[in-house]
Amino acid sequence: MTQTVILASGSPRRRELLAKAGIRFEVVESGVSETRAANETARDYALRLAADKAVTVSTLHRDALVIGADTIVVCDEVILEKPADAGEAARMLQLLSGNTHIVITAVAIARGGRVLESEAIESRVTFRALSDDEIAFYIETGEPFDKAGGYGIQGLGGGFITHVDTVRDNVMGLPVAHVIAALRRQGYRDQ
Repeated sequence: MTQTVILASGSPRRRELLAKAGIRFEVVESGVSETRAANETARDYALRLAADKAVTVSTLHRDALVIGADTIVVCDEVILEKPADAGEAARMLQLLSGNTHIVITAVAIARGGRVLESEAIESRVTFRALSDDEIAFYIETGEPFDKAGGYGIQGLGGGFITHVDTVRDNVMGLPVAHVIAALRRQGYRDQ
């Protein structure tokens, strides 16, 4: 019998990364509210959301291995989530400009309504200095609006980056090597 794998995420980037790794999977969005608890650290926030997403979907698909993930961007101790509007996107990009920030992607693997394992991977990303015109143009493309921190490394936002200290897929939202290793530890075999 083959093991069903479910990605509890609507993120097209996560779907693409997992598909490129050769993993067969289904997508079931969790519907989990992404609200930070008072005094919750960025790492704890990402881990909790990844676990909540995985557990929520795994209670409905009890025999499947369910992958939950969440990505948080932190710059100068400020958590940057998905910008709500152009003004917020501009403020985020101005903060990131010429600065180094941390991208935390947490991943949880669940089955039968419980987390089997979870992990948070951190990457340090450095932006070159951005002009106001570059920021305005980038916002007009619409790319910032569904991404933590208001940029996408895999798109035009990748041109802002001068250095990434770990693999780029973590910054895109799914540390694939870590996910595959976790799936295998939980009994997944290539199909």
